[in-house]
Amino acid sequence: MSLKIGIVGLPNVGKSTLFNALTKQAAAARNVPFTTIEPNVGVVPVPDERLEVLTTLSKSAKTVPTTIEFVDIAGLVKDAHKGEGLGNKFLSHIREVDAIVHVVRFFEDADIIHVDNKVNPEGDAETINTELALADLATVQKLMQNAEKTAKGSGVEAKEAAAQVLVLKKIEDDLSQGKPARDTALSDKEKELMQGVSLLTIKPMMYVANVSEQQLRSPLPNWGEGLPAGRGEGNPGGQPFSLPLSIQIEQEIAQLSEEEQKVFLAEYGLEDTGLHRLIHAGYKLLGLVTFFTTGEDESRAWTVPQGSAAPRAAREIHSDIERGFIRAETVAYDDLTTLGGYAAARAAGKVRDEGKTYIVKDGDIFNFKFSV
Repeated sequence: MSLKIGIVGLPNVGKSTLFNALTKQAAAARNVPFTTIEPNVGVVPVPDERLEVLTTLSKSAKTVPTTIEFVDIAGLVKDAHKGEGLGNKFLSHIREVDAIVHVVRFFEDADIIHVDNKVNPEGDAETINTELALADLATVQKLMQNAEKTAKGSGVEAKEAAAQVLVLKKIEDDLSQGKPARDTALSDKEKELMQGVSLLTIKPMMYVANVSEQQLRSPLPNWGEGLPAGRGEGNPGGQPFSLPLSIQIEQEIAQLSEEEQKVFLAEYGLEDTGLHRLIHAGYKLLGLVTFFTTGEDESRAWTVPQGSAAPRAAREIHSDIERGFIRAETVAYDDLTTLGGYAAARAAGKVRDEGKTYIVKDGDIFNFKFSV
């Protein structure tokens, strides 16, 4: 499945530098506002040590990780919803992503321009969130007008439109109070009525606190404290409220060999790169789980939303497998690797057949049986 995470924030907070480090691309990153106009897009593999273990266990000829697309979106400014700073165009780019990484500048550097000439993380974050909310408010009010007209008719369509007006009103009330749409409590039926409505603040969001090298070396405070609400019920997976990264250092680390990276990380007392932690946090932000297929040809990681049934997982491989699904031969990653392979796992009763109602667990290894 194709999944996109948009990187947003004010100009000159480190968005393009973060994008370059993540994707190892050379998107323009200069000390001027609006360096990025058209969004840069890069596909990033999701690091997963389990995949390497399966490749070795199965003696696979090929290893294929799952991926996430990151989109570097131009810096937003105050009144972007009115078109300031090419804002309407940039807001449309955010509508196309599935989740948002909001980069907030915490570091002080007189040589790097700040659009307001002062570093103010809470105010900066509020500026972006307000612009997203105001853009959503305009969208919701327009949708309400259209739905109210339809509701004056008769039949099923009018009835659904009347119900949608009530849902939109709930969201409008929250947006008017400065709350993101993701925090509006909606029933399953109400969520169904909102399908196809692309709101910016309904997307899951997390903060990246762009800190200096000195700040990174200091005992880490709660970098999210004081930032506007960005978590809410719309954010599944329990991702961190705010992830502190020194984006400049991450770019330097990304250019090192694997061995050099280990030395660098040890110097800072870190177990893993911030980029890997961000990729995993983004994966959780999207509410995803990983399942695997493994054999001599290849070991591959696949992605499905949390709560997906086995046939939905089969669809990721091919629609015919979902259509002709019979059962899923299933074994947990820990069982297969601990016992040393399929033969031992079968002998221990750890390989089982699951049907259409089985809910995929992270780390499941599948061999789908189907007939078309």
